[in-house]
Amino acid sequence: MSSPLAEKLNKHRPKARYKRVLLKLSGEALMGARDYGLEQEIVDRVAGEIKTVVDMGVEVCVVIGGGNIFRGVSGAAHGMDRATADYMGMLATVINALAMQNALEKAGVPTRVLSAIPMSSVCEPYIRRRAMRHMEKGRAVLFAAGTGNPFFTTDSAAALRASEMQCDALLKATKVDGVYTADPTKDKNAKRYDRLSYMDVLSQDLQVMDASAVSLARQSKIPILVFSIFTHGAFAEVMQGKGKFTIVE
Repeated sequence: MSSPLAEKLNKHRPKARYKRVLLKLSGEALMGARDYGLEQEIVDRVAGEIKTVVDMGVEVCVVIGGGNIFRGVSGAAHGMDRATADYMGMLATVINALAMQNALEKAGVPTRVLSAIPMSSVCEPYIRRRAMRHMEKGRAVLFAAGTGNPFFTTDSAAALRASEMQCDALLKATKVDGVYTADPTKDKNAKRYDRLSYMDVLSQDLQVMDASAVSLARQSKIPILVFSIFTHGAFAEVMQGKGKFTIVE
């Protein structure tokens, strides 16, 4: 039986629209002003955004890209074997996941890193039921090493894990506050969409996520919400249906 104080706190806690979500972060979002690697101030700020949502009673899992350290497609373009380049990119995502785990735990959020490529010395292997159990216990779960297979992006990994975890929504954190008709940093006349269908994204090639990720989200009926991770408090606002974002459903 809950105490009067607990009931009072729950009453004043912001109401989230979703119970379980997956947050997809690009590795580049963690670079800050750097040309490469991690900007600790940015990592800590994003960890704070995640903590705010966890404190709302939401079960959160995260997939982080590795483009700030190594991008498989780029390596392949320079003559490297594509599968080898993609495995290197997967290892980069493990580095990012460990950095975010450290920042989250400093902020007071219990966290687990689960890797699709087993490396028991630094994190747990990905096991679906174990991951779900961690979230049920209130832990933030970071999925590392993509799908564990080359030729698949971390966008595809995000859609896959969101489907496996039975998430209510997939949140794509980007540098802009939604999906636009063109790159708003290059085209001042670009218009922002408030709402799109999965087929709109696929047929217009809007580059929200890669086609396989959008198709999987469509198949699993998981809405994709695109928002800016650089807007302070945006993650929590989107969880309440507020702020600027584009929803694909």
